[in-house]
Amino acid sequence: MSEFSEADPLSKDERSRSNFVRDFVQRTNDSQQGRNARLTTMPPKRIVQFWDDLDRLPPDVRECMSSWTVLEQSGFEIQVFDESAARDFIRTHLGTRYENAFEKCYHPSMKSDYFRYSYIFVEGGFYIDADDVYHGTEIDHLFSDGRLKLQPFCYDISTAQMVPPSEFVNLGANQLSWIFYFNTTPLIAARNHPIVERALLNSTISLEQEITGELPEVQASTGPGNLTRSVFEMLVEESCPEMELLVVHDWEEISTSKWPLSYRSDKRNWRLSNQQAYRSLSRAE
Repeated sequence: MSEFSEADPLSKDERSRSNFVRDFVQRTNDSQQGRNARLTTMPPKRIVQFWDDLDRLPPDVRECMSSWTVLEQSGFEIQVFDESAARDFIRTHLGTRYENAFEKCYHPSMKSDYFRYSYIFVEGGFYIDADDVYHGTEIDHLFSDGRLKLQPFCYDISTAQMVPPSEFVNLGANQLSWIFYFNTTPLIAARNHPIVERALLNSTISLEQEITGELPEVQASTGPGNLTRSVFEMLVEESCPEMELLVVHDWEEISTSKWPLSYRSDKRNWRLSNQQAYRSLSRAE
């Protein structure tokens, strides 16, 4: 069956990106890439997290965030930003254009996406989502060079379920209903990494586009769709050597996103607010 047959649930461009990610994920590992990576600028041992309003941080999310504090004993610094602090950072380090793009992020998840690109591009370090739980596995090896470290994902359209890494990272594993892409958490890199720069620029351009009566789609404009597209563009254009990207196949041994959490059942969950006007919860709610 042709990759782009009528039975294919993806568009031609989407299938091209998915196939590219699949091939890259299934054929790369640390030993193949380690010697030639950018080693001159290592990322700081700094963990960065975001929640738009820390005064209304849900207790179960706070628990997830707190799981990372144990790494302070290993020399890691932890910084937590809210919307105001993130905006100030972007204004100070990137300027008006990027601050305006941040303002166009209509949902907190978009703001967190846009902020992580901004922060990691400017400062480098390790961004992790607020709902990710640390399992205690040693992570110092991820800070030994300046490569961009990303977690691969695979989603099965036919079952509406994620495919376990133990299945999709194996060479040749594939189904027409599978979509391969890169997650935006974790995001670990040295400052000025070209792929992070492209992700920030692509997201900025997407947010700047005015579509009458429509809000931008979260995944495509700031989320994993944007990051995956940016990786694809940079590597296909040869604007960035493949050796500057490391696929972390075993990330789930280090951390996983916790389900369920209280906020996932209301409009704070981007899946329930995608392309819809968002109003933050009042203090009474």
